[in-house]
Amino acid sequence: MDFREMMESKYRDILEKYITEQSEQALYQGQKFSRKSIENKISPEELISLHKLSLTNMYPDLSKEVIDSFDILLEVMLGYGLAYREHQSLRHKQQELRTEMEIAANVQQTLLGTTIPTVDCLDIGAISVPAKHMNGDYYHFVKDEHNHISIAIADVIGKGIPAALCMSMIKYAMDSLPGSQHEPKLVLENINRVVEQNVDPSMFITMFFGMYNTSNHTFTYSSAGHEPGFYYHAAKDEFTEIEAKGLLLGVDKKTKYAQYEKAIEIDDMIILMSDGVTECRSDEGFIEKETLITYIKKYIHLSAQEIVNSLFKEIERLQHFELRDDFTLIILKRKV
Repeated sequence: MDFREMMESKYRDILEKYITEQSEQALYQGQKFSRKSIENKISPEELISLHKLSLTNMYPDLSKEVIDSFDILLEVMLGYGLAYREHQSLRHKQQELRTEMEIAANVQQTLLGTTIPTVDCLDIGAISVPAKHMNGDYYHFVKDEHNHISIAIADVIGKGIPAALCMSMIKYAMDSLPGSQHEPKLVLENINRVVEQNVDPSMFITMFFGMYNTSNHTFTYSSAGHEPGFYYHAAKDEFTEIEAKGLLLGVDKKTKYAQYEKAIEIDDMIILMSDGVTECRSDEGFIEKETLITYIKKYIHLSAQEIVNSLFKEIERLQHFELRDDFTLIILKRKV
């Protein structure tokens, strides 16, 4: 007995048992047969033919009208079967893509991973959460031999794999910089040349680079069109935008960037972010910067890491726990 004959015999037994008993056990046998059919890639139209054959064998006197009705059902199931098999194929491909994206996201996290440095005079907190699998934001810390802290934060206007590839390129360009060129404006000028030569003109990248001097507590920084952050002056209990202007990366390889410097006093804070923070959209529209400041004030008594975590939860709640853009937030708080 070949496989088809075996399946015909098995189905006829199940059908006879159900017609005779109409029991739950008979239905269960039908479910088992269905799973077996799927495993052996038996199409829906083949099952219709199997059912028609079993009925005509069991009931030779079955009316011609009933028998003919199976022909139209068979035609219907032919189209259904094709669509179903295409759907299953697409689901399989989708699962493969999802698996590949998860692997790529893990690789990206490893490649772009950075460690928050520890220095006595600074409390540092950072969080970066992608809206999708891949992150279009990038941030990086470097502590040099003088205990000075460099911070880079960049954002590709876009999401997905192209943005992730751009971020990987930025990271390796950063790693390739000579140690003598970590002055913020020089860093951006070097990265700008790399981006101009290697990135498609349709991709836009913003970047902020700053260096905190732990000896004299000054923060030197430059910006390539990046979202301005906030500076918190503790003695005045006052928030102001960090002033920084500069052209996006990759527009003109000869671009020069301005460099700024700010003195940081005890309990002052530097707050850096991507536009996923400031362009958060709630039910009422884009979140106002005053609202962000209100949230920061709400948690200002906490550590820097607790502040960024708490602010992320507030923003996430405003968006009904569905981020519309990558979210990156960094806080540097001077300690005694």
